[in-house]
Amino acid sequence: MAENVFVLGLDDGNAELLRRLPGARDHHIHGLLGIDEVRIGRSDFRRCLARACERLDSFDGPIDAVTGYWDFPVTSLVPILCERYGLPSSSLESIVKCEHKYWSRLEQAQVTDAYPRFGLVDPHADPPRPPEGLTFPLWLKPVKSSSSKLAYRVTDDREFTEAIRHIRAGIGEVGGPFDAVLERVSPPPEVANAGATACLAEEAVGGAQITVEGYRHHHEPHVYGVVDSVRYPGTSSFLRYRYPSTLPEESVRLVTDIAKAVVVRMGLRSTTFDIEFFVEPGSGRAWVLEVNPRLSQSHARLFEAVDGVSNLHCMVSLALGKEPTMPRGQGPAAVAAKCFLRRFTDGIVQRVPSGEEIAAVEREVGVIVDLTTRRGNRLADQYARDSYSYELADIHIAAGSESELIDKYERCVSALRFEIGDI
Repeated sequence: MAENVFVLGLDDGNAELLRRLPGARDHHIHGLLGIDEVRIGRSDFRRCLARACERLDSFDGPIDAVTGYWDFPVTSLVPILCERYGLPSSSLESIVKCEHKYWSRLEQAQVTDAYPRFGLVDPHADPPRPPEGLTFPLWLKPVKSSSSKLAYRVTDDREFTEAIRHIRAGIGEVGGPFDAVLERVSPPPEVANAGATACLAEEAVGGAQITVEGYRHHHEPHVYGVVDSVRYPGTSSFLRYRYPSTLPEESVRLVTDIAKAVVVRMGLRSTTFDIEFFVEPGSGRAWVLEVNPRLSQSHARLFEAVDGVSNLHCMVSLALGKEPTMPRGQGPAAVAAKCFLRRFTDGIVQRVPSGEEIAAVEREVGVIVDLTTRRGNRLADQYARDSYSYELADIHIAAGSESELIDKYERCVSALRFEIGDI
C-alpha cells in the first residue's frame, strides 16, 4: 500500500521533483496548507497549526509522514504535528535552538570556536547601542528572520542607527509569530529574556561562502554535499548556488567535521540540515553563519542534476523513519547552479518576459526559468528580496563544465527582457 506523505507548503516545482524520487510510486504526496499560508512574515503560527490539524484530522486514510522544506513556520509546525500523529521528527526544542540566532550561537560555542564574536542588541532601546567589545564592521539582524531579510552590514554608529530604524519597522512580522513557538519550549534565561524581537550583532567575517547539507537519522550525522554560494561582486546578495563546491578537500573536511559536531549538540534527529559557513581555504579558518534544521529546496535541482537524485529524497525518507541513500556523481551533469537574476535599486516592474519567450529560452539554452516578480510589482514590496536587492528570476542550469554553465547563464540574461521604471 502506498504511504501518505503530507508536505507543508507544497509547490509545483518541488512536487515535480518529488514525483521523480526513487520509489515515488510507493508514495502519495499531499500538499498541506498552501504556500501563501506558510510564507514567513505573512502567516500566523497558531492559525497555521489549527488549519493543518483540521485538514489532517479530516483525511480519510493513514497519515504516514508530515514534512516540509520551507523555513519558519514550516520548520516548527513539522515537529508539533509529528508528535501529535506519532510520526518521526526532531524535537521542537532542537529546531528552535537552530532557528533562534542567539540561542544557536550559545549552543555552537559549546562545541566549536568557529563563529564570529557576537552580542545581543535591544532594538527598542533609546538609544540602541552596539554590544560592548565588538568592533565595526558588524552584521545586525533579528534573532529570527529569513532569506537575509532585515540583515544589514553596518560600519559605524550612523549606519547602526539607520539599520535599527529599518529593523524596528519589520521585526514584528516574524518575531511575533515566533514568540508563539518559544512559549512551547524551555530556553535558558538569557534566551527567554531576549525573546523573539531582539537583534544579534556579529563582527563581519569573510571568505568563500558555502553550505553543508546533510541529515541525521539516529546517531551519526551524515553529509551528502557541499554547495558554493557565489555572491555578486562587492555585495552580500547571491548570484548563484553552485554544486559541487570548488573548495579544496581539506576545507570540505573541516566544515564537515564542524557541521557534524554542531548538529549533535543541537540534538537534531530524523531531519535534514543545512549549515552555512564562511571559509578561508588559505588560512584554514571557517566560521558558522547559520544553522538551518531543514534542507535547502533551492539546491534540489542541483543534486538531481549532478548526483541523479534530489536532496528531497533524504527529507521524505527521514519523515517515513527510513535511512536515506544518496548517490554521488550519477546524474547527467558535471556541475549545476541556481542563478539569481537581480536588480539592486527599487522600481516598478513594467514588463516581464512572456510565457512564450521563457519557453523559447528554456528550449534553446536547456535551462529552467522561474519568474519571481510580476508586471505591476513594486520591487520593495515583493516577497523575493533581501535587504539590498530584488529577485527578478531564478535560472536553473545543468552543464558539463564551468565554462558551459557561465555561457548558458549569460545567454539567458541577454534573452530575458525586463523593463523596470525607476522610483
